[in-house]
Order: sequence, then structure tokens, then C-alpha cells
Amino acid sequence: MARSTAQRLAVLQRRYRTLAAQLADVGYIAAGSITRRHTRCANQNCRCRADPPQMHGPYWQWTAKVDGKTVTRRLTQTEAELYQQWIDNDRQLRAITAQMREVAAQATDLILHDATATQAEV
Repeated sequence: MARSTAQRLAVLQRRYRTLAAQLADVGYIAAGSITRRHTRCANQNCRCRADPPQMHGPYWQWTAKVDGKTVTRRLTQTEAELYQQWIDNDRQLRAITAQMREVAAQATDLILHDATATQAEV
């Protein structure tokens, strides 16, 4: 392996290990999204039917795909804040793993190119 290739590979390995260490700090994860809703009720004399309407709420909802089906669950504000943190953690996890894949692809290209060049010399 050429010296410059080894140096570049060492840089990529350090970057990969740094990203892997960040994974330990991610925390709990959850898929889905949080929505804040205001609704109307069926009572025709309610304030939500007035002009201008004063809707009921806010109501917090978590929606996600579970086993191929969309699941929606009503949450308290505290639960919604927790879910939002977990969803943000999931996005962070995905971003870190995407960066790890990119670094791994660069390292793979270097290793394969070096192996091909070495074999061509033989």
C-alpha cells in the first residue's frame, strides 16, 4: 500500500471512529412525526362554530408506520415533547450512519484501487 494511500486511509478510519463514537450519545429513538391539531366538535352552539371560530386544542398526535400500517396516537404535551426528542434523535442517527456509509465508501474505493494497482504490478 502506497504511503499516501495509507495516510488517506488512516484519516478515513479516524473519521469513521469519531462518527461511531457519536452513535453512543444519540439516546432513545422513535420513528414518525408529531402534529399539533385544533379541532371542531359536533355541538352547533359551541365556540368552535362561531365567527371567528375558537377551535378546541391544541391536541398533540404522533403518527408512524408500524408493521406497514399507519398508527396515530393522541399525546399529552409532555409526551409530545419526549416523542419529538426521540424523533430528532432518530434523524441524528440516520445522518450519522449516512456519513459513516460515505466514509466507508471512500475507504473501500481506496482499498480496492490499491489492491487493483498492486495486482497489476504483479
